[in-house]
Amino acid sequence: MSNAGLMSSPICLVENVNGSLSVCKHALEFLSRIKEPVVVVSVVGLYRTGKSYLMNRLAGQQSGFALGSAVESKTKGIWMWCVPHPKKEGHTLVLLDTEGLGDVDKGDSKNDSWIFCLAVLLSSTLVYNSRGTIDNTALENLHYVTELSEQINIRSPLPIPDGAAEGDDCHFVRFFPSFIWVLRDFTLKLEADGKKMTEDEYLEFALDLKKGVNKKISDYNLPRQCIRNYFPSRNCFVFPSPASIENIIHLENLKEQELVPDFLEVTGRFCDHVFNKSPVKTLKGGHRITGKLLGRLVQIYVDTISNGEVPCLDNAVATLAILENEAAVQKAIKVYQSGIEEVKNMFPISVIDITSEHQKFSNLAISEFIKGSFKDEKGEYLIKLMEAVSKCFVGLLQENEMASERKCRDMLKNLFSDMNKRLQDGEYSKSGGYELYCRDRDAIVEQYRREPNKGVSAEAMLNEFMKDRGPESKSILCIDTKLSENDRKIQEEKEASALLEQRGKEEEEKIIVRERMLQEERKQHAARIQQMQEKFKSEMEQQQQELDRAMESKLKEMKELLMKGFKEKADFLEEEINNLKKEKEEKGSSSFMDVLMVLIRNMEKLLPLMLEFTGKNSKP
Repeated sequence: MSNAGLMSSPICLVENVNGSLSVCKHALEFLSRIKEPVVVVSVVGLYRTGKSYLMNRLAGQQSGFALGSAVESKTKGIWMWCVPHPKKEGHTLVLLDTEGLGDVDKGDSKNDSWIFCLAVLLSSTLVYNSRGTIDNTALENLHYVTELSEQINIRSPLPIPDGAAEGDDCHFVRFFPSFIWVLRDFTLKLEADGKKMTEDEYLEFALDLKKGVNKKISDYNLPRQCIRNYFPSRNCFVFPSPASIENIIHLENLKEQELVPDFLEVTGRFCDHVFNKSPVKTLKGGHRITGKLLGRLVQIYVDTISNGEVPCLDNAVATLAILENEAAVQKAIKVYQSGIEEVKNMFPISVIDITSEHQKFSNLAISEFIKGSFKDEKGEYLIKLMEAVSKCFVGLLQENEMASERKCRDMLKNLFSDMNKRLQDGEYSKSGGYELYCRDRDAIVEQYRREPNKGVSAEAMLNEFMKDRGPESKSILCIDTKLSENDRKIQEEKEASALLEQRGKEEEEKIIVRERMLQEERKQHAARIQQMQEKFKSEMEQQQQELDRAMESKLKEMKELLMKGFKEKADFLEEEINNLKKEKEEKGSSSFMDVLMVLIRNMEKLLPLMLEFTGKNSKP
């Protein structure tokens, strides 16, 4: 976790004081420094069921999260421990330990519901920890899962169209974490009807539904149905008691040899499963999140809950996209500005060189932007970036031009210093002086042209200089007694022709330089569109994968329901699967092309602006 440094012990992420939730500032500051993807594992469960011990083991530590031996729950709010992921290099494992649910001292069941809701919203894996067996009482204690449909919106609340009965909860499986039920102090044999079963089979057995339509059966089925439908995968780990009753109160101080071997074996399997199977936390749409994004997500959800509103995944993603895209633009601008500051030390340089440097740092800025942005489907923020970069480039061109002008003026002044002295001494005011003047002047012009690194204003400054000396040349021509009136006329025509040729050369050079810049800008513009196409295609693929995972989970559930005779429930799932297939088709190639065309059209508007910038400010 090189981005943020080592967190030696857990810190409070969400504080719960008198039933009011608030985000801890120092925790957000820590998360903001984590620029790598995060795997978020939350543990929830009834108070005093040993949740914190598991989290300490996941952190690779004996202690850290408070274990407390009294009946009073030790964890208030949500505590966080960020550690380097033991299996995935370049990833951070974020462990969230929630306060014990059902703590009588809090006296606020709604508070428990929001803590559970936050754990679901923030996690890539949710671990539910309980003691004993999975019986009806255990599932009734997990009633929080049945309240999620009232506590989480996938989409912004909209009027439901006629004939539409599908609620947001049928989409939960697309965005919810993996689910693990951990059973502590399990003393029974894992078997049913005399047959041995695995831990996962035991969980499925406990989640079996009853047939019937009365209220008692509906209440029995509801938590089971929610767990089956909401979470994309579910697993179970059964732990025996870790030690004797006398030693359990000192669990964090016990050495491994003092713990029951079977308990250690299950602990090892549990940790391996979490490390290897828990995915990177993603937003709706499949965007992988960093620690920095996680911190912003926590703030958005807690603020929403504190305002008495229901967290909405769409709103959270939209808010994050604005924040991240704005930040990505500013960071990219800094990358460009930092690069061009170095270029200024080389002034004056040619247009080809300055354009090359501009393109180099412009590409670096775009890469930086693409790395930090997401859901910029219309290219609005990329356009904002390129407008800022173009303005910076205009300033750069102007500074380079002024540096060239200063250098060329000084150079011409120095080169003409001897000639100016001869002019003052009257060497050109006698017979034959004009021929001598022209010879000296032309020699200096040739010397000037041979001087390297004059920059973009070389010909323009020479043209300006020669134009300024025109009256001087004409005066010497008029007083030269060696020349006849006809000779003077011929020389005047030559001077006028030379000045015209010089201006033509300057304009020709301007056209050549402008064409080079425009060609380079068009080439870079095409490359920018290609980069955004690839970025958008990647985001579309993430959305497709999200839909595939949901369909796979629902298809598995539908088959199990059919096998156990729940045809009506299976038919409902089949309808949901068909809706997902339809959505996948709609978000397929045609949708991709539609959004892509909007992106390209918007970016095409940027090209004339950039060409105008470079065209107005390009000089040879």
